[in-house]
Amino acid sequence: MLSALATAAGEPLKLTEREVPEPGQGEVLVKITACGICYTDLDVLQGHWPIARFPVVPGHEITGVVTATGPGVSWPQAGTAVGAQFLGDSCRHCEYCARGDQILCRDKRITGIVMDGGYAEYAVLKADFVTPLPGGLDPVAAAPLMCAGLTAFNSLRQAGITATSRVAVIGAGGVGALAVRYAVAMGARVAVIGRSDRGEAAARELGAERFIATRDTDPAEALRAWDGGANLILNAAPSTSAAAATLTGLAPDGMLVLCGYGPEPLTLPTQPMALNRLHAMINPSGSPHDLRDTLAFSVAHGILPEVTPVGLRDANVVLDAMAGGHAGKRSVITFG
Repeated sequence: MLSALATAAGEPLKLTEREVPEPGQGEVLVKITACGICYTDLDVLQGHWPIARFPVVPGHEITGVVTATGPGVSWPQAGTAVGAQFLGDSCRHCEYCARGDQILCRDKRITGIVMDGGYAEYAVLKADFVTPLPGGLDPVAAAPLMCAGLTAFNSLRQAGITATSRVAVIGAGGVGALAVRYAVAMGARVAVIGRSDRGEAAARELGAERFIATRDTDPAEALRAWDGGANLILNAAPSTSAAAATLTGLAPDGMLVLCGYGPEPLTLPTQPMALNRLHAMINPSGSPHDLRDTLAFSVAHGILPEVTPVGLRDANVVLDAMAGGHAGKRSVITFG
């Protein structure tokens, strides 16, 4: 099978032919249909994940079909269409695993970072960490839902979004566009924060009621003028400083949630946080039950990202474009 290997930080992906692996105890072999190219994959190649195991096959926005099962696997059966996500395995016995919060397990293993992911024609995955795809869901367009969609949906849910919430989304690219659509579908009022007014028309098409261009105005001040501030600010931009600059635009008891962030530390002003009981959270994707909910909600509300199908041999070009800030639509590797 053809696969793309991350061999070391700072090195491009290396295309290589490998033997199709065999599933072991509790594992399934999945023939990959599609794998989204995520900013986390770029972070791995840039050395921002110290836990990364090299060489490793990146990719954690996976859709495919089970072709073989290992010992002890009664589900999913061969022929089942499944998705796989950032979380690839956990200890299964700690308090977090026991209550279904496997994403918080201290011994979790991450697909595409410490275990091989979806930049290959086949992948061996843990049977209880794959998720059935709802019928009728396009597996190519759905691939980014396994991470971008899950992260956006679960962040809104973990932050306690309600139908009366005012939600500000920083950056309306891959994760941000989905966050806007999910928030609107949940009944919230939504504002989008971007660098310039070039993104306003697209933001309004997604359902945002207002657009704030940081090139022209202070985003925190603009948010405070929005009926007293946002109840929830979701940062979907790959910049920690962009998120920090909006904090004082929160209404009392508001929450700043980071889905996107850069390598720089998060620095927040403590006095406004104390006086207004503000909260900050970085959401680490989600657990298997969260992905099931994400997919069900997406199908119910017709929410799918706009994607650009590419071949595995194009992955380095796409990653270079992402590094330069010229990514465009979400790219998804497809396999014929």
